Amino acid sequence: MNCPKCGSADCTKDGIVKARQRYKCKSCGYRYTVPYLGISPETKRQALQLYLEGLGFRSIGRFLKVSHVAVYNWIKAHGESIEAIRSAAGVEVVELDEMHTYVGSKKTIAGYTHRAQVDCC
Repeated sequence: MNCPKCGSADCTKDGIVKARQRYKCKSCGYRYTVPYLGISPETKRQALQLYLEGLGFRSIGRFLKVSHVAVYNWIKAHGESIEAIRSAAGVEVVELDEMHTYVGSKKTIAGYTHRAQVDCC
């Protein structure tokens, strides 16, 4: 860590300010914090897109080279942020795609109203 004022590499940690590490230069006495780089909003947006395409948190994490917990937190935060703009009106159209045939072909019928097939003479 080099001092932004004098360029000296002789710096030490000097506490935490607003959840960011603070440093002090031993040469000139200048105190400074390093800007947080973090994960770019583009990466977070890409994680959201992959989640909406059906990928799991762990596979998204492997693909983007980030923690699956971080991906979970990003998706959860995004969901909570759009909760305020959710429409109060009910849903009129629901598209199921192949879900009906998938659920109908499962061996267990818990939670699915399965009609028994009756063979007639």
